Amino acid sequence: MTSRKELTHEIDSAPGGPKVAAFFDVDRTLLAGFSAGAFMKDKWSTGDLDLSNMAKATLGAFKFGAGQTSFPSFLEETSTNLMGLTEDALLEEGRRVFDKHLVTDIYPESRSLVEAHQARGHTVVIVSSATHFQIDALAEELGIEHVLCTELEFDAEGRFTGRVQRPAVWQQGKADVATSFARSHDIDLDQSYFYTDSHDDLPLLDLVAKPRLVNPDEELARIGARRGWPVYAFTSRGRPGRREIAGLLGSMASLGPAALVALPTALATGSLRKGADVMLSTYAEMTTSATGVELNVEGEEHLWSHRPAVFIFNHQSGIDSLLMAQLTRRDVVGIAKKELESTPIVGPLMKAAGVVFVDRGDKDKAIEAMQPAVEAMRAGLSVVIAPEGTRSATRKLGKFKKGAFHMAMAAGVPIVPVVLKNALDALPRHGMVIRPTTVDVVVHEPIPTADWRREDLDAHIAEIEALYEKTLAS
Repeated sequence: MTSRKELTHEIDSAPGGPKVAAFFDVDRTLLAGFSAGAFMKDKWSTGDLDLSNMAKATLGAFKFGAGQTSFPSFLEETSTNLMGLTEDALLEEGRRVFDKHLVTDIYPESRSLVEAHQARGHTVVIVSSATHFQIDALAEELGIEHVLCTELEFDAEGRFTGRVQRPAVWQQGKADVATSFARSHDIDLDQSYFYTDSHDDLPLLDLVAKPRLVNPDEELARIGARRGWPVYAFTSRGRPGRREIAGLLGSMASLGPAALVALPTALATGSLRKGADVMLSTYAEMTTSATGVELNVEGEEHLWSHRPAVFIFNHQSGIDSLLMAQLTRRDVVGIAKKELESTPIVGPLMKAAGVVFVDRGDKDKAIEAMQPAVEAMRAGLSVVIAPEGTRSATRKLGKFKKGAFHMAMAAGVPIVPVVLKNALDALPRHGMVIRPTTVDVVVHEPIPTADWRREDLDAHIAEIEALYEKTLAS
C-alpha cells in the first residue's frame, strides 16, 4: 500500500483554508465495492426482503442498465421494501448495516486523503447518488460534515412514500448540487478536488480544477488518460490479489520454522515459556514480513526502559496480538479470553507461553484468574493486555476495563501505553487476509502506579483513555 506521505504529498503542500473543497464519491472511492449490495444482502439475510421485492429490485436494475428507466425511477423500484419507514428508522437501519458490513470496507488510502484535506482546513464533502440513510454513518465515521445526496420523499406523518425527490444527485445532478454548494459556501472550484471512480461523474469532474480518479471504470480510465488526470488504484480492500494470498500462505507456513527456531532455547533453558517467547516473536516477524506489514514505532525505547510492566494496547484488529509479540519480544505473558483456551493448537501454545485465560462474563472469576499474572510480574515478567477487552470495528476507542490497572497496582509495576494507530489498515475486523501497509505505533512513557489509590483509579484510567484519544487523533 502506498505510504500516507506519498499519497498526500500534493495535498499537504496545497493552499489551505475552507475555500478549497474536496468532493468525494462513495462506491469504489471511499468504499470498496458497492454499498447498495451490502444493504440488499443484509435485507435478504434477515428475511426482510422477500422474493417479490427481490424480483422488483432485480427488474429495476435490469431496466436501468438497459437505459429503459431513469435513475430516480431505478431507486424507487429498488426501495419498495422501505416504504412506510420513518427517517429516523431508516438512519438507524443505515447505521446498523454500516457497522455490520461496510465500516471495514473503507479504503485506508481514502481515509488518509480525507484526513489530509481536513488537516489543510479544506471543506470536505461527500457527493453521492445514494441517500442519507446509506451515507450518513460513513460521513460520521470519517468526520465529514457535508453530505450532498439524493433525497427521499416523506409524507405528512414523516414516513417514506417510496418516491425520491427530483432531480436525483446523479450525472449532471451531481454537478448542479456541487455548484450550488460552492456558491453558498464561498468555495473556489478552480482550486477544488473531486475524487470518483465513474464516468457518470464527468460533469462534476469538468467543473473542478483537480479531478482525481480512484479505481476508475474502463471508460473513465480512457478519458482520464487522454486528459492527463491523476489515477489512484487502491487494492487494500475488496477481493484480495495474488500478493495478499501469497502473504496469507506465507504466514501459515511460518509457524513450523518459528517453532524450530524456538526449540534450542526451550531445550537449553528447560523452559517452555522462554521457548514460546522466541517462537511467538519469530512467528510475528515472519508473518509481518510475508504479508508486507511494516512497523513505524515512535518511543520504542519505552518498551524496555521499565520492566516488568503492564503493556496495554488498543484493540482494533486480529493482527494486534502479533504486533505486540513483535514489539515486546520476550519475558511477557498475555491475557486472553477463556474461549481461546480450548482452541486446537493455539490454545496449548498459549498455555505454554504462560497466557492467563479470563472469563469475561464473570467479573469475580476474572479478578481471581488474574492473580497468576500478578505473581508473574512479581517474578520479573511483564503482562500484555487490551483493556478494551473486545476488538472495535473502527478506530474509535472502547471503554477501558479496570483489570489491567488493578494488576499493575497489585504488582507495583508501571503501565506502558502502546497505541496502535492504524492496525485496521492491515486486517479489519472479521478480515481473513492481511494487507500490506505501514502500521504506526506510539509507545508512551511508562506511568508509575506505586502511589495510586483505589479511590482514584477511575480518574487515572480516564487520563490514560484521554492520552489514547489524543494520540489516535494526531
